[in-house]
Amino acid sequence: MVRRTKEQAQATRDKLLDAAEHLFQEQGVSRTSLQDIAKRAGATRGAIYWHFKDKADLFNAMMERVTLPLEERVHRASFSPESTQDISDPMSDIRLATHHCLSQIVNDEQTRRVIEVATQKVEYVDEMRAVRLRHLSVRNGFVTRFEHSIQAAAKLHSLTLPASANNAAQGFHALIDGMIQNWLLDPQAFDLQVVGMSVIAVYLKGLGFTDQTAETTERAAGS
Repeated sequence: MVRRTKEQAQATRDKLLDAAEHLFQEQGVSRTSLQDIAKRAGATRGAIYWHFKDKADLFNAMMERVTLPLEERVHRASFSPESTQDISDPMSDIRLATHHCLSQIVNDEQTRRVIEVATQKVEYVDEMRAVRLRHLSVRNGFVTRFEHSIQAAAKLHSLTLPASANNAAQGFHALIDGMIQNWLLDPQAFDLQVVGMSVIAVYLKGLGFTDQTAETTERAAGS
């Protein structure tokens, strides 16, 4: 009985998140009320407050359901000074993880929908302050991991970077984030996977990661 109750609660939670995804995409976050979400999910407003504190909490849960696996993939690929894991080439791992993320966005409708909502359909007004804070936390985490990977790769290849590792990491993140946002505005404009990996190769070449970088990137783009 307890197990069935938990399964039913999880099913209701999933329905609410599914409804939120579609409504946020259709009419924007600010124009979607919790009552709208409950109605679309065939649930009550009380059911929403059983599972979520407010709209921001629901929004973050919707994001985490899709993006946590992607975030974990990047974290596993990134170099960390505290890690005891031996990473043969930090930048190769980052490139492959980036290719996986771009592929997921292109080929998985739910991932694409949620990221579209997060980049085009949300306003960081007072009630969504927690969403902004999570966005910044994830972004800062990515930049830090990229910075460590760039430092480790430069040391591995005996490179002198043309900019600080932090500046390079900020640029790398902005490049990927910008490409994804522009592609979502018009998916027919360019091939996100092919153009994305090609542009990343150019950026990394500018940092000094040549030859092996390009070969690995081409293999990733063709996989």
